[in-house]
Amino acid sequence: MANLKEVRGRIVSVSSTQQITRAMKMVAAAKLRRAQDNIIQMRPYAQKLGEMLATVSSGSEMGSDSAYGQARTVEKALLILVTSDRGLCGAFNTNVIKAAMAHTEANYADLARQGKVEVLAIGKKGAEGMTRRGFKVNAAYQNIFTELSFVGVKEAAEAVMTMFAAGQYDRVDLIFNEFKNVATQIIRTEQFLPIAADPASGQGGRPNINYTFEPDEEQIVNELIPKSLKIQLYRAVLESNASEHGARMTAMDKATDNAQELLKELRLVYNRTRQAAITKEILEIVGGAEALA
Repeated sequence: MANLKEVRGRIVSVSSTQQITRAMKMVAAAKLRRAQDNIIQMRPYAQKLGEMLATVSSGSEMGSDSAYGQARTVEKALLILVTSDRGLCGAFNTNVIKAAMAHTEANYADLARQGKVEVLAIGKKGAEGMTRRGFKVNAAYQNIFTELSFVGVKEAAEAVMTMFAAGQYDRVDLIFNEFKNVATQIIRTEQFLPIAADPASGQGGRPNINYTFEPDEEQIVNELIPKSLKIQLYRAVLESNASEHGARMTAMDKATDNAQELLKELRLVYNRTRQAAITKEILEIVGGAEALA
């Protein structure tokens, strides 16, 4: 049976850890409220802008003629992974990496074996995870969540758009956690480039519409497409940010509960050890007294 000093040390250690996990849960809860408000406000705008772009592109030749709308034979692909910079958030980062591996195996298996599938990581954990799995990380945008803003995400989006327009990649996919609630995050895989036209337009869904463009079609489409792509990436980052705080809050809550259970067990062991030590001392005293009698 363990000695009392050792058990006391473990109790102090677990108690300290429990205080840390409880504090981290409270911090994550505070950050989650702000992040949740941000994504709730962004979703309607991003969704409507995406629908507008897809519909206009499907009814116009300008969308497919754009540098960002050209569908090419996929000879080299880029995966944009949105993860976190820190751990202690359960399977949040692992799920994104697993989704990226499954997506690659299902769609780019041959290209991956040739080293023609690369990664652009938003978040430190995604870059580390994909590097360990043998993927080339083209760029890693770390600390972007420290002061999350559209300006920081815009830089990453523009870099991807430039590489696609230059023919460096033929397909770009976006993989991230979509926020549903505190306990649930949904992995999403979306086509980022080339832009996809609205599949429902003219096919029994929304009807083809003859638009009147002012000042002109080319200028509007060419301004709308880059803006929509930047907003699409920004929305994914906001979704991931809210999901991260929700996942960390859940993980720290479970860790706090587990620490409480462990403390109960350690205190039980401590009491039993202490009782055994007292009983042993009593027996030694009694044995010594009988020897002297």
